[in-house]
Amino acid sequence: MDYASGSPVDERVLEDMKPYFSEHFGNPSSFHSYGFKALEAIKNARMRVGGLIEALPEEIVFTSGATEANNLALIGAAARYKNRGSRIVISSIEHISILNVCKELSRQGFEIKYAPVDKDGILDLDALTELVDDKTMLVSVMTANGEIGTIQPIKKAAEIAHDKKALFHTDATVAAGKIPLDVNESDVDLMTLSSNDLYGPKGMGALYVRRGIRLKPIIIGGGQEGGMRSGTENVPGIVGMGKAAELAKVEMRSEADRLTKLRDRLINGVLDSVPESYLNGHPIQRLPNNANIRFSYIEGESLLLSLDELGVQLSSGSACAAKTLEPSHVLIALGLKHEEAHGSLVFTLGKYNTGEQIDYVIQQMPGVVKRLRAVSPLTPKELM
Repeated sequence: MDYASGSPVDERVLEDMKPYFSEHFGNPSSFHSYGFKALEAIKNARMRVGGLIEALPEEIVFTSGATEANNLALIGAAARYKNRGSRIVISSIEHISILNVCKELSRQGFEIKYAPVDKDGILDLDALTELVDDKTMLVSVMTANGEIGTIQPIKKAAEIAHDKKALFHTDATVAAGKIPLDVNESDVDLMTLSSNDLYGPKGMGALYVRRGIRLKPIIIGGGQEGGMRSGTENVPGIVGMGKAAELAKVEMRSEADRLTKLRDRLINGVLDSVPESYLNGHPIQRLPNNANIRFSYIEGESLLLSLDELGVQLSSGSACAAKTLEPSHVLIALGLKHEEAHGSLVFTLGKYNTGEQIDYVIQQMPGVVKRLRAVSPLTPKELM
C-alpha cells in the first residue's frame, strides 16, 4: 500500500517495451530505417502521453523523471523569462523537488514566496492573490499532494497567475492517471508527469510545455526533444510511458471508482477501530487512492516496521524525503504539531490491491497500535 513510492510496470506496458531493447535498437536521430523505426515509436508515445492530458504531441518533452521535469520547468523558465520579474510563488506543500529547486533559485537572486494552505491542505487562494504581483515570473502549485491526497484548485490558481502575466506550472505526478486532467481547460502552461505513477517504467517522465513557451534547456547537447532536453532518447522507456498513458486514460474512471471504495473502506475501518486516529487531508477533495491517517502517542516509523513484519508496506511521507528525520513539511503546513506529524501513515493504493487486503490491514491495526502505545511514555492510561 505504498504505490506512490513505487509501482510495478504493467505487463502490457512491458510487452510494448521489449522489442525496443534489442530488435528495434536504432537511434532516433539516425537517417536510416532503424532510426526511422525508433523515431516513429517516440512520435506515437508523444501522442499517447499528450492524449492523457489533452495536449498536442509536440507539447510533450520527455525527461528522466518528474524531478528532471520539475527542474526544467522552474530553472528553464527562470532563465528564459527573468526579464518578466524575479518573484516565484509556490504552495507551502510542494514536493521536495520543487522546494529544493526554489532554494537554489533563491541563491541566484530570485525571490521565493510560499502560499499557505488550510487545515485540509487546500491552497489559500486569497493569500496566493496577495503574493502574486507584477514582478512575479512563475507560479507553481501541485495538482494534488502525494502525502495527504488533497486535490488543488489549479484552474483558479492559474487564473491568478495569468492575471499578473506570470507563467503557471503544476506538478501532476501523483494526479495523472488518477483523475482527469485537461491542460486547456485548466489553462496551465507547464505540467510535470511521471511514468512510474502510471505503471510505466521508472526513470521516465515528461514535461508539458504549452506551444509558444520556450524554456532554457538544463541539459545541453545535440538538441533532442525540440532543443529542450538533449541526449539520445530512452526509446524503450518512452514507449513504455506512452503505453502506460494510453491504458491510464482508458481505465482511469473504472479504476478510480474501485480505488475510492477501497480507500473509504480502509479509512472508515481504521478510524472506527483505533481510538484517537484521525484523517489528514481533505475528506472528499482527495485522490481516490490516498489515505493519510494520524495516530496519537506513537511514531510512524515504529508503525511502519511493525506492519512490515506483518506483510504490509506503507510510508510515513514522501519517499523522496525519507532520508531526513524531520517531520513532514506538508503536515506541519496543515498546522499539526511535530509529534502529531510524526505519528502519521500514508496509504497509497494501486491496481493490484484487493478488498481482502484492506480487511487484513483493518484487522491488524488495532493490535499494532495498542502494543506500541503500551510502551510509549506519552500514552494516557485509558488507552493502555
